[in-house]
Amino acid sequence: MAIDLKKFIGRFIEEAKDHLDKLGQGIMDLEKSPDDAENINSIFRSAHTIKGSSRMMNLTPITEVAHKLEDVLGSLREKKITHSAKLSDLLLRAVDAISDMVDMVASGKEITADNSALCESLIKAAEKAPSEGPVAQGRPDVKAESADNKHKAQETFKIKADKLDDLIKLMGEIVSGQSRLRQRLSDAKEIETMLAKQVSFLSGLEVHGTQSGLEGVVAGANSVFSRVKKLVSDIKDDVNIYELLTDDLQGKTVMMRMVPLSTVLDSFRRMVRDMSRSIGKDVEIVIEGDSIELDKKIVEKIGDPLVHMIRNSIDHGIETPEGRTLKGKDPKGNIRLSAVYDAGSVLIEIADDGAGLPLEKIKEKAVRKKIFSEEEADVLREAELIDLIFHPGFSTSEIITDISGRGVGMDVVRKYIIEDMKGSIRVETKKDAGTAFFIRLPLTLAVMRLLLISAGGHVFAVAAHYVKEIIRASEGEFMTVVDKKALKLRNEFVPVVDLADLLKLPDDRDRHAKKNAAGMLILLAQVGDEKLGLIIDDLLDEEDMVIKSIPEHLKGIRFVSGFTVTGKNEIINVLHIPVVIEAAGEVKEHRAEIKAAAVAGANILVIDDSLNTREIEKSILESYGYTVTLAEDGIDGFEKAMGGKFDAVITDVEMPRLDGFSLTEKLRLEEAYKHTPIIIVTSRQKEEDKRRGISVGADAYIVKGSFERSNLLETIQNLIG
Repeated sequence: MAIDLKKFIGRFIEEAKDHLDKLGQGIMDLEKSPDDAENINSIFRSAHTIKGSSRMMNLTPITEVAHKLEDVLGSLREKKITHSAKLSDLLLRAVDAISDMVDMVASGKEITADNSALCESLIKAAEKAPSEGPVAQGRPDVKAESADNKHKAQETFKIKADKLDDLIKLMGEIVSGQSRLRQRLSDAKEIETMLAKQVSFLSGLEVHGTQSGLEGVVAGANSVFSRVKKLVSDIKDDVNIYELLTDDLQGKTVMMRMVPLSTVLDSFRRMVRDMSRSIGKDVEIVIEGDSIELDKKIVEKIGDPLVHMIRNSIDHGIETPEGRTLKGKDPKGNIRLSAVYDAGSVLIEIADDGAGLPLEKIKEKAVRKKIFSEEEADVLREAELIDLIFHPGFSTSEIITDISGRGVGMDVVRKYIIEDMKGSIRVETKKDAGTAFFIRLPLTLAVMRLLLISAGGHVFAVAAHYVKEIIRASEGEFMTVVDKKALKLRNEFVPVVDLADLLKLPDDRDRHAKKNAAGMLILLAQVGDEKLGLIIDDLLDEEDMVIKSIPEHLKGIRFVSGFTVTGKNEIINVLHIPVVIEAAGEVKEHRAEIKAAAVAGANILVIDDSLNTREIEKSILESYGYTVTLAEDGIDGFEKAMGGKFDAVITDVEMPRLDGFSLTEKLRLEEAYKHTPIIIVTSRQKEEDKRRGISVGADAYIVKGSFERSNLLETIQNLIG
């Protein structure tokens, strides 16, 4: 009877990906310890397992590459060949090729890759070592591995993600139900108190003899009171048991969706190695705490922000080997990524030992982009300068390349961390000593600790991780700093605003009178390095609650990030604290207005000898409101530039009469174009071409092969927005 292999394909894919991860990590470890026999044996077994299982599944293209990879590792294990960086490159190419083919199988596609050249390279690398020898030697180890997998299978089982998500949602509703149950207990206690007063009143009438025939009424009231009192006691016991069960259920269900950070961090060592080599740097990453577990939803979201920061560290932060040597540093740069549990959350630190943030360049860019005047920039605190790196379109890179510098990364990082993951981020930097990013994340997004507060007669919720502390202060303790109310707290000036005024809630004189009499209650909120004191009416409660998403038609509400439901079925808006802090700063609002004005009506000169390319770039730019002038070559472009004033110039490199490099150099000699953004769009992708672009004064370098609509627009907005 023929065996239906389709039913085994899922298991094969999962097993293959596990072994591919081991291969990738093991090959990277070889570069540090090329003689580590245990590691070589481990990755040899992984290659052997993939070869065997793919052969069983009749996946011949995978089998062929895995077989040749196994031969090379066998030769390495038997010391027929020695390890080298080139060998690592080849082995990693083989792992990538197998990974690509496994992905094809997973998506139901036929494997069409041609790996004949790769297999030939692997055969040469193995120095024609007998392929069957290593296979035979590997068989005992394979059996041991299978037994180990069988043991693990008894401890774990698979749950589909959508089923687990449903369970998490159900748990959230149970938590909400717990809040309603507490409210029922509160209602019952109120009835108990009311009955007690009535029984006391009736008993008083009977004692004083003011009415006759009350004995039966009093006895009946006492009976009802006793029953209600017993009911209250029973509900109280039920609530306590329910809370214990709910806490236990919450903990267990959340733990089911927890996954280790290694899920996303395992590929980082390879990424850092390849990326640093591609730009002529030598950078190593050390990862600590990758076994720390978080909600799967958070782990899925945190990968991209971490990649953004690591790319920036490699491209901007860490110097070239020559530059590091001149500073007395080790030519090899270092990045450390660590994670620890801290106060009910997870703290992730990404630190490099590079040059540190160029604070003077940041200040100059802020003035040039009209975010601040020179006078305002000169009095900015270091934390305020650092915060500018999170401003949309802000980059201090000498040139915008495909690695980084487009100025579209760090604002996305902050959005993901603060808005999507309800976390926070802060930055520390020191000249020539490096930069460190500290990211704090909740363990889960399923249920969140919320503070219920009142302001202007309305109830709001605030995520507890944004709240540093709550204090009281009298009117006399406030002072005015730069036309704003502030409070000196532990030698630090913290701006303070009335939350009701900020939210434009109706004015209430009685409310202000009560505040002034009792002292003002201030909630100290913090996002990253920014702090703000919010004057509130009262702190009502603190509990774990489910935050529900805002309906689509209401997503334009600026200060609200979601809503929650209380035990009384009251809908409470959850304040979006990062937006609240931003709204409290007049400078930021002024900055946004300047940016909008700067973009409006910008004139752009596009120079390219290809009519098709010119028209494509023109249509993209005009669709976003820019005014575009076209030129057909370098001389035509220079003449048009001299005949008018343009806010930006986009030029090709290879053109008749005058090439793009020479044109850029020529424009930079003109006073009118000394600081005008010039963007080179070309098919040349060699590193020396990009560097030449820097030397002649270009602000950005876009390769046509990777040209995208968003690429050009984001670059333009970064440079003139």
